[in-house]
Amino acid sequence: MSKSVYVVFELKVKPGQFDSFKQMVSEVVPGAREEPGTLAYEYSANADGSIIHIFEHYRDSESLVSHVDETFAPFGERFTSLVNVTRLTVYGEPNAAARTRLDNFGAVYLTPFNGFSNKGTIK
Repeated sequence: MSKSVYVVFELKVKPGQFDSFKQMVSEVVPGAREEPGTLAYEYSANADGSIIHIFEHYRDSESLVSHVDETFAPFGERFTSLVNVTRLTVYGEPNAAARTRLDNFGAVYLTPFNGFSNKGTIK
């Protein structure tokens, strides 16, 4: 079974804050790009910039924890001043340390039970 952890955040942008949020993201992404265990880190917005989704794919739970604690932590307060987390869905089987970080955002955990990826079979 894969150790990968996938995270999908749904955010509601506070009124008038989309441009500020985009600026913050432009500061976060370069650091995430350098993390060896971060396999995908993508932001998408609806047409009026009021809803944002973040898709994150980590090699394993340790990579997720490293991202939160080292790369994202300096932006946490700014992040919460610009957006509200409306939903957080987590795919995979994150360890207790990862869950501790994700639980703060009201995470819903979905455990794989069948399927495949280009890296192997899920049992």
